[in-house]
Amino acid sequence: MIDRLDHLVLTVKDVSKTKEFYCECLQMGFETFGEGRMALTFGRSKINLHVQGKEFEPKAHVAKPGTADLCFIVQDSLEILSERLKRFNIAVLEGPVPRTGATGPITSLYVRDPDQNLVELSVYS
Repeated sequence: MIDRLDHLVLTVKDVSKTKEFYCECLQMGFETFGEGRMALTFGRSKINLHVQGKEFEPKAHVAKPGTADLCFIVQDSLEILSERLKRFNIAVLEGPVPRTGATGPITSLYVRDPDQNLVELSVYS
C-alpha cells in the first residue's frame, strides 16, 4: 500500500545552523514554500523544518529539537565523507560500522546535527 516516504518534519532551534549542517556540509537543497514554510531537499524527498515554538499545525504530539534518529544513504565513499565532515568540524561519534539498511547491509558513520539529532550517514556494502 505504501510506496515511499515523501517527507518528514524536524523541529529545530536555529534554522541558520540547520541549513549550514544539512545544506553546506551534507549538500542538501533548501526551499521555502507556502506561507513561511521551509524544507531541506534531497533526491525525491524532503525534510520540512518547524522552528521550536512556532510549529505549523497539525504537528507531532511532542515536537522537540533533538528527538530524531535519521539515516541517509550517501553517494560518495565514507572516506570522502569523513574528510568533508572534518572540514566542517563535525565529530564522528561512531564508525565506520556495519549495520542493516532497508534493503541490505550498509556501513555507517554517526554524527549529530546542531539540534543533537542522531544522523547516520551510510553506504550500501
